[in-house]
Amino acid sequence: MANLIVALAVAGAVGAACRHIYKEKKRGTACIGCPMAESCGKACGCDGSKQKGRR
Repeated sequence: MANLIVALAVAGAVGAACRHIYKEKKRGTACIGCPMAESCGKACGCDGSKQKGRR
């Protein structure tokens, strides 16, 4: 019974992650998870190089 609960929890987490990725790609987000994804466009390096004071 415990294995079933753990399997359902893992399946739910994976499903939620896939849904999030699908929705973000449908919106046209270049880099999912990048804090500057909405403002930096398609050439996002996601390394923070466009932010002042970050390396």
